Amino acid sequence: MLKIFVDRGGTFTDMVAVSNNPAIVDRLSQDAKQFLIVPLPNQQWIILYKLLSENPERYQDAVIQGIRDILGLSVNDPIPTEQIEVVKMGTTVATNALLERKGDRVVLIITKGFKDALRIGYQNRPNIFARQIILPSMLYESVLEVEERYDTNGNELIPVNFAQIRQDLQNIYDTGVRSCAIVFMHSFRYPQHEKQVAQIALDIGFTQVSVSHKVSPLMKLVSRGDTTVVDAYLSPMLRRYVDQVASQLPNVRLMFMKSDGGLVDAHLFQGKDSILSGPAGGIVGAVQTSLRAGFPKIVTFDMGGTSTDVAHFNGEYERQIDNEIAGARMRVPVLSIHTVAAGGGSILFYDGSRFRVGPESAGANPGPACYRKGGPLTVTDANVMLGKIRPNYFPHIFGQKGNLPLDAEIVQYKFTELAQEIQKTPEAIATGFLAIAVDNMANAIKKISLQRGYDVSRYAMCCFGGAGGQVACLIADTLGIKTIFLHPYAGVLSAYGMGLADIRVIKESALEQTLTQDLIPLLQQLRETLEIQARNELNPQEASIGEKVTQKVNLKYQGTDFTLTVDFVEDVAIMRSHFETEHKSRYGFIQSQKSLIVESISVEVIQLMDTPQEALITRTRPLEVLPTPVEMVQIYTNHTWQKTPIYRREHLEPDDCIAGPAIIVEKISTIVVEPNWKARLTEKNHLILQQYS
Repeated sequence: MLKIFVDRGGTFTDMVAVSNNPAIVDRLSQDAKQFLIVPLPNQQWIILYKLLSENPERYQDAVIQGIRDILGLSVNDPIPTEQIEVVKMGTTVATNALLERKGDRVVLIITKGFKDALRIGYQNRPNIFARQIILPSMLYESVLEVEERYDTNGNELIPVNFAQIRQDLQNIYDTGVRSCAIVFMHSFRYPQHEKQVAQIALDIGFTQVSVSHKVSPLMKLVSRGDTTVVDAYLSPMLRRYVDQVASQLPNVRLMFMKSDGGLVDAHLFQGKDSILSGPAGGIVGAVQTSLRAGFPKIVTFDMGGTSTDVAHFNGEYERQIDNEIAGARMRVPVLSIHTVAAGGGSILFYDGSRFRVGPESAGANPGPACYRKGGPLTVTDANVMLGKIRPNYFPHIFGQKGNLPLDAEIVQYKFTELAQEIQKTPEAIATGFLAIAVDNMANAIKKISLQRGYDVSRYAMCCFGGAGGQVACLIADTLGIKTIFLHPYAGVLSAYGMGLADIRVIKESALEQTLTQDLIPLLQQLRETLEIQARNELNPQEASIGEKVTQKVNLKYQGTDFTLTVDFVEDVAIMRSHFETEHKSRYGFIQSQKSLIVESISVEVIQLMDTPQEALITRTRPLEVLPTPVEMVQIYTNHTWQKTPIYRREHLEPDDCIAGPAIIVEKISTIVVEPNWKARLTEKNHLILQQYS
């Protein structure tokens, strides 16, 4: 049986398969350039594979094509689904639709008098000195106001006019709109009117009806409304993609990664939970593998083809509730991930006076100049120019037939052409562009660490993503980080993370009451109710290895809007102490005289899943015998060309130590060990990079 874990990214689709079928492994072993196969205990193997996310000349969907390639099927062969136990995947489909504003047409149905509430928002001014305020574009195309109202105590002031709302919704339906977002005042506590209007919409034929009391059952009309609109905008498109994949895999269990780091069955996957689906898998993979390697405090660094995602971990997953992603506000728990538009595919610009990197990306099609599709110069091309990416050791998946290496000649030509204009050497220009990219990515890590009171020099950096190993040392040098951890599956760690994730359900309830000891019984009652709701969404037949329940409260000082999350305990003094410790670390002060407000309480129920094991490797060479490089090349680093050995990672053995500069090539990524760094391999096949003291 096959277990398949997938991360469908913007440029590459990464696949990890766990198989106990020797026939599949024997066949794939003959194509060593495309597939990396790692033996596991108990007669199992892990298969690692990468392919372009978009390649319309060769296939329609990368995930299905990847499964066909692993099983050795041609385009028209039926997929033997009885050989596949489960497919767990994360996808950027919804993220890209949000970025490109390609979701479904949506009508916003809101309480009369609040037609413009979401457009007005909170009057935030992120740049206080900006003279021209550019409001985010709204995802809904029209608004229907409904004359209805509850007061804050649940008294019905104005009932719903059923005949009028049915006529209004029918008129909107007749224009071709099939998705609606229903957001009424106080409906997070008193949802009856939302339920009534939702039923009318379903009776008329709306295929997507998102109601705010289910999508985001929290206070604040604007945040709740924004989240509901996002869900209505993305869910239909996401459903079509899920159905497309499921139609090719009948009777196969299909699961998706949510933005909060938990898995969910495909039929429960919603638009609001899908925004960080792919990056969340990377965080789970980074955290779980780092804990196995003995690093409890990490900064994650995931550099892909289109963007770079960073996160902070110190004992538990960090989540945030209020988010703005791709210009859309939403209020759902998501892993605290900071993303910058800097990846291997980020386009290099020269405007006549300065260098600029991104935010535009060449993507997978046409991709960087070296991808043989006529693309522009990118960060990947800069590394090719500097000799840090070697075409001979990069996957041969380019050209019309998908079997050619990177094109270094066009990279040399384009940088030489640019050098004639700028009057600098091609390698100096490539170094300058790379320095800008590194600075952009280092600033992203500062936002989630230094700016929140964490000293990252005491952390290890877990580096992954197809492009992460190329710049890891440069990023660490900029931040003062002394240790870098690279898992053997670092190039596909987001996909591997899908296989390491657990099933998670989070339920929340708004409260907005002062934290006192008298409030504890109500909090306990809410906690029990939320736990029951969460368990109702879990499959009791799931083959889990255990269960875990966590309870959190979101606290804030009275008169403020920003909350901090702490563990729920029955002792108010302990919760206040934890809040003040976090507040002091985050903002540098506390206000002991102020009361604390419990904005909301949440319960998370986790079904712990059986995850793939990791194989141990043994040393066969004597300790004094060093690994032999496969080639000596020249790379441009520290402003000069330096003679540099290339090692294959599979040739390294435990306790091998390699001093930089050096290049370690894998079938799925390239690792550059800069001068003043050394690389050491452990018995778990973990590569640890450390700076010379």
